[in-house]
Amino acid sequence: MKAHALPSFIVLDPVGGVSGDMFVAAILDAWPFLAEPVFEAVRDSGLPATARVSLVERHSGGLAGRGFVFEGRSAAPTGAYPDIRRRLAEAGLSASIRVHVLAILRLLAEAEAAVHRVAIDDVHFHELADWDTQADIVAAAAVIDGLQGARWHCRPLPLGTGTVRTAHGLLPLPAPAAAQLLEGFTFRADDGVPGERVTPTGAAILRHLAPRFDGGEPRGKLIATGVGTGSRSLPGIPNVLRVLGFAGEPSAGDVLVIEFDIDDQSPEELATGLERLRLVPGVRDVATFHGLGKKARWLQAVRVMADPARRDAVVAAVFDETATLGVRLRREERAVLARQTVVVNDDGAAVRVKVTERPGRRTAKPEADDIAARGQGAKGRARLRRVAIDRALRATESEP
Repeated sequence: MKAHALPSFIVLDPVGGVSGDMFVAAILDAWPFLAEPVFEAVRDSGLPATARVSLVERHSGGLAGRGFVFEGRSAAPTGAYPDIRRRLAEAGLSASIRVHVLAILRLLAEAEAAVHRVAIDDVHFHELADWDTQADIVAAAAVIDGLQGARWHCRPLPLGTGTVRTAHGLLPLPAPAAAQLLEGFTFRADDGVPGERVTPTGAAILRHLAPRFDGGEPRGKLIATGVGTGSRSLPGIPNVLRVLGFAGEPSAGDVLVIEFDIDDQSPEELATGLERLRLVPGVRDVATFHGLGKKARWLQAVRVMADPARRDAVVAAVFDETATLGVRLRREERAVLARQTVVVNDDGAAVRVKVTERPGRRTAKPEADDIAARGQGAKGRARLRRVAIDRALRATESEP
């Protein structure tokens, strides 16, 4: 039984640049077993019946890779942000994928609103309203969901030069919306290659991932590489986005602990907010505890553990998703065991299993959501746990 190892860390290497389709293609080139759930999410997102997406083989600058291709009628019925948001919110997507889709879409809308100095609900997308952009956003969201728990690192980006033709006429590069989204990112020295190098959709995906780009790349075992190719040829350089996936913890390191109390948010609304908070890149765990606060009121004490490098983005998400007015922050040292996630199959169903190296032994624990999704009753779930653990341990027993 073949098991597929999932990465703990992913390095994005924007050799040629970053676009939505290049991001999806690179990930699916590295982890092909994610393709079917990604395609399923795109089909469930409400595209026209004539539309389809596929992976194709491409070469760029002597490198072989994959291209993520959209085929079909491209013009969408509306470019208004509220209409697109409503359409995607009502699409038949899983809850976790929907969160990523709407977050990426909102980042694009916020950037457009800032560029044109209008309210976000007055944003009207032009080029970004096409069905192919929706396919890229949904596919990227499904990829991110499939790699849940991975931490992201991005090497310096290419800036690009020249202009791009839009509905507003010729605009300078980077496109204004992309530049808005990439504030704070690191760029490399000009390589002399003109044209658009990071598209607005690619920039929104990067902003959503909130990758590290401080030069401290992860260490560990390289388990997968992938190459996503763009459709354009660049002079003297491959137009590719390369990804490198690593397994295992690079070091013990520190963890950011965020704590706050909630006594004025309904249980239903707080539960929704905390579930959305768990999906924020950089968040490692969210836990709640019951207690009594002032005037003997019941409260929920919330503890969030996150990557210190993503402090600002995670704190902003806490304020966005909960009713708290303040948080307590501290960094703590931690010790961790080396682990990796492998994917095993049972009768066509994929189950993620976390395999951990303990002193003198190796243990495995299946993801509860994957077990629950089978809906086989308690006895069936117990059998699936045993099968998943056995197959994961056997798949990794030859590793050092």
